[in-house]
Amino acid sequence: MAAHITPEKIKELRERAGVGMSQCKEALVHANGDIDKAIEYLRKTGAASAVKKEGRETREGIIGIAETAQTLALVEINAETDFVVKNERFQKFVDEICAIAAHHKPISLEHFLHKTYAKDATTSIDQYRNTLIQSFGENIQIRRMEVIAKIANASYGIYSHMNGKIVSIVVLKGDSGLSELARDIAMHVVAESPEYLKPENVPQELVKKEEEIAKSQIKGKPENIVKNIVAGKIKSFYDTVCLLQQKYVKDTTITVQQLVENQAKKTGKPLELISFWRWKVGEGK
Repeated sequence: MAAHITPEKIKELRERAGVGMSQCKEALVHANGDIDKAIEYLRKTGAASAVKKEGRETREGIIGIAETAQTLALVEINAETDFVVKNERFQKFVDEICAIAAHHKPISLEHFLHKTYAKDATTSIDQYRNTLIQSFGENIQIRRMEVIAKIANASYGIYSHMNGKIVSIVVLKGDSGLSELARDIAMHVVAESPEYLKPENVPQELVKKEEEIAKSQIKGKPENIVKNIVAGKIKSFYDTVCLLQQKYVKDTTITVQQLVENQAKKTGKPLELISFWRWKVGEGK
């Protein structure tokens, strides 16, 4: 590689142009290391339409899921319009990308984009994404991805809402035969939007902020009364944002924690809800 064509320049061009690393390197060589001229070169080649559309906002999308015996993969892929998102070719792309992610377990999205696309050994995932941009005439982005390693003796609940606009996953540890219960809790996660699993997971700075707000609402009362009122408001806050303390959406006489405990009593097996994911198109990183 020529001295003036650094990995940093290649990365910058890829971020600006949205084409594969090899194409970026070729364009920089042709442009003698000048990024603007490299972009101009890309526009004059087959990647032209993709480069022009990379800056457009992609507010629509699908969150896809793929599962193997060892892993679960969540991938969000966005486009500009719901018309493209509903297209069969776009949806097939989402399914294939999720399957590749679940199988290869990439360490990062950046690493994943350079993987070979399953349907064409000569093309990377990022390069194939650009062919879709050219085909649909819209910007298409693989926005985020997470690969979840499965554990032994656990049940996994998956719930997809509004054709992949919101997706949740729940993990119940202690029994591998409770996928239906896990799915019911995943449905609850979609409906009730918990932010944390349990109070211990809530950042202390957020708790302190809630305490300050509560105290500001009850000025002038005796200290012991203030303490009890603040404690009650913090509990109410936890009941709203923590999954285990939320009222179960299908039976509001119990919490999600009580639901899990009741199931454990029925089976005589220790059971614990250990983690959950809730993704909504456009949210998150």
